[in-house]
Amino acid sequence: MLTPEHLKKYRIVLASRSPRRRNLLKELNIPFEAVDLEIDESFPEGLKKEEIALYLATAKANAYPESELNHDTLLITADTIVWLNGRTIGKPADRDEAIHQLKMLSGNKHEVITGICLRTHSFSRSFFCLTDVWFRELTEEEITFYVDHYHPMDKAGAYGAQDWIGYIGIERIEGSYFNVMGLPVHQLYEELKKIENH
Repeated sequence: MLTPEHLKKYRIVLASRSPRRRNLLKELNIPFEAVDLEIDESFPEGLKKEEIALYLATAKANAYPESELNHDTLLITADTIVWLNGRTIGKPADRDEAIHQLKMLSGNKHEVITGICLRTHSFSRSFFCLTDVWFRELTEEEITFYVDHYHPMDKAGAYGAQDWIGYIGIERIEGSYFNVMGLPVHQLYEELKKIENH
């Protein structure tokens, strides 16, 4: 993709440890720096679905050091959650929880929601993307094979759509596939194009 001309004046910073987000942003052909940013990922009770993803993406943006948010810095933060049966499913703490989460997703539809925050020294804008994902019924053998041979601990819902479990388990997706990977790049690109108005 063409890098929008107005973005060239910015030092773009992606504050995310996720290698998937870094790779997806790189494919947009927009130069950026990646930094690690750790925050407390708890959120107030009562928040639901996109409210959680937006709250956490914004909290990450607010945690970025103010002293480094220069006039030419454009910060991108994101957070992805999995929503199933009225509750959020986060990153599993251990092998047993990863297996339990995948058993819950097996044979069900869930929603993957990514909140994104764009921030400069003069403005902040947040938006979200929602994708519906259907899993077929997974066997216990398939679930334990995936958990033991891949790396689901850093992923909400204990799976990556781009991994083996996605290949054999996902029956249908409605919405952005890249959102399920952690960054809805089509929507992000459109939002970045709007920044020239600020």
